[in-house]
Parts: sequence; structure tokens; C-alpha cells
Amino acid sequence: MNAEDLVALAERMLAPTYRRPPIVFTHGEGMYVYDAAGRRYLDFVAGIAVCALGHADPGVAQVIAEQARRLVHLSNLYHTEPHLRLAEALVAHSFADRVFFCNSGAEAVEAALKFARKFARIHFSDRKTGFLAFTHSFHGRTMGALSVTEKPAYREPFAPLIPDVTFAPFNDVEAARSAITAETCAVIVEPIQGEGGVHVASPEFLRALRERCDEVGALLIFDEVQCGLGRTGTLWAYEAYGVEPDLLTVAKPLANGLPIGAVLMKEKVAAVLQPGDHGSTFAGGPLVSAVALHVFERLRAPAFLAHVREMGAYLMERLWAAELPGVREIRGRGLLVGIEIEGDARGVTAAALERGLLLAIAGDHVVRMIPPLIVERSHIDEAIAILQEAMAA
Repeated sequence: MNAEDLVALAERMLAPTYRRPPIVFTHGEGMYVYDAAGRRYLDFVAGIAVCALGHADPGVAQVIAEQARRLVHLSNLYHTEPHLRLAEALVAHSFADRVFFCNSGAEAVEAALKFARKFARIHFSDRKTGFLAFTHSFHGRTMGALSVTEKPAYREPFAPLIPDVTFAPFNDVEAARSAITAETCAVIVEPIQGEGGVHVASPEFLRALRERCDEVGALLIFDEVQCGLGRTGTLWAYEAYGVEPDLLTVAKPLANGLPIGAVLMKEKVAAVLQPGDHGSTFAGGPLVSAVALHVFERLRAPAFLAHVREMGAYLMERLWAAELPGVREIRGRGLLVGIEIEGDARGVTAAALERGLLLAIAGDHVVRMIPPLIVERSHIDEAIAILQEAMAA
């Protein structure tokens, strides 16, 4: 089937939950992907901040092939070495004492919310059930994750959602302190918001959340599904703030494209859990865990993180120097950057796509750049040149 036939097949067969351009991609290499006509595109989306090591990485491919010849799936009825070694590595290089594996970021958020409710029930009372989330938040599209996602357009078609969720203004210390009460079981926050517009939390804000949670016995959940694992130039986004959460959700880049998520937690949270409280058939399978361990060891390397910081600084420098038309603000950290513009962000991304550059959006007026973390200066220069053309079109 040619590309036109495949696009037509998609129109007939797939649930209409995505807005896709009429392009069929066939393969990738490093920073680039290729369509069925052989055209090359510079990828500054990375599978929505997933393909940290780029496309067709030889090391990842080798681990997949080797593990596939050994054992792909066994379920969580039994132990396998890869998921245990991965858990050991995640704990050794984070605040956490324990890990729960799942298959996606939304699943990680669901698990974290459940664990927080159980913790409050065991240590306090059945009435301590409230969650606090924030404006512009995005935590996923399953019912629990959607309940702590603020955007009305995502929420309203599926209401009623889970109860006892309150939203406060992001980065407003006093509003957050007032909203966290004795009935709050957990606060969930993205240190750097991704989908909601690339808003960076202030150190004062996160410190205030930590302090107030401790005062009322609430748990603090950091959602680092998009901003964690090197994306902002440190292994975990929380490291730049000196504030530790009680639980942390992680997913997107952990296996460079294979589906995996995890909840990292302190021992006090794990202590309230028992067999049967939560589970997953596929989570932490030997294939995906072997790949994730390989990816994690590369992402946490000091030289790799230094490269991300260097490229992030260069990207920001080049964006400001480009004097792009209609730009209100450029914000972000590392290789998670949002460009707020006066016009329609989708129009810019469409014009960039026509010129061979993949970009994401983060709301109606924010163009998001989240390239693979292997990006080099030459790729940034190429992306800026295309973006200038697209915004001038």
C-alpha cells in the first residue's frame, strides 16, 4: 500500500482521537525521520520527549535483539533479573527507596494517586482524601490522571471525574499554602510543566509545597514524566530545586520508545502497600526493563547531562538571537523549551512540517521544542533556520 492508501485506511479504521498530518513515516536515524516518499525531517518532538537517544540507536537495538532471544514476557507472577536490576539502579540514583513499574506516564500517575489515598487512610482517616493540583497541569488522560489535569477541554466531556480534587494557581505560594489543608492527602505538581505551556516552577513554590505537605501530613508527588531523566539537564528535575518528593512518576524516555512507566517512592509510602493493592500484567517485563536499564545508564552519565545543559543553553541563545516575529516569551530549561507566540501555534508547526521540521505545541499559542537529547549545535542551527521560515510564512 502506498502512503495515500495507508492514510485512507487510517481514516476508516482508527478511532478519531488524534489529528495527524497525511504523512506516513517509515524509519529514522539519529535526529531524523523519513517518510514513505523518502523525504527527511529533523525531529524536534522526539516522540513527545520519548526518544532521548534518537531513532534507531544501535545500542538500544542490540539490547532489544539480545533480550528478545532470551525472554520477552513472563508477567508479574515471577521475578526476572532485568526489572530487579532496573529498580536497583533507579533507587541508587534518586531519592527513592522502592519502585513500582507500570506501562505509561498516565498509569504511573494513577498508581501514585492510589498509593497516596492508601497512605492517608492508614495513617490518618477515611476523610483525608483531597488532592491538590495546579493550573495548566497535565497528568494524563485516564480517569484518575485526568481528574488532576486542569484544562477544561480535556475534563468536561468525561465528567464526573474522581472527587475531592482542588486546583490552585501554579507558582502562587500563598494560594497553594491555603489550599493544602488537613483533608489533603497529596499534592501533585510538575516541576516544569510540559503540555500545559512549559511553565517552570520557582524554587520558592516547590519549597512551600514541601513545607506545607509536611505540616498537614500530605504526600508530595512530582510528575516528571516529561521533565525527568535528563530532559532539563539534571537526571531528575527535582535535583535543581533541592526539594525531594515522596513519590515521583516517570515514563516517557526511560526505554527510548518502548512502553514503560514507574513510580519512585519513599519507604514510608511502600510500607502501606500489600499484595493485591495494585498490579499490571505487562509492567516491568524483561524486554522493556533490559532496554530501560541500558537507556538509564546512558542518560545518567555526567558527560551526557553536561551535553544536555550545553545544548539547552545554545538553543535558548539561538532562539533569542533569531528575533522571531510575534514572540511573547521563550521559557524552559535544558531541552524542554516553549515559545509563546501571538498567533496560532498549530499554524507554525504545520509550516515547519512542510519545510522538514517536526515541532510540538503546548497549548494554542506555545510552540514546544523537545528534541532528542543527542542533539548537536548543527541540528539546532538547522531547526532555527526552518523555524524562521515557518514563522515568516
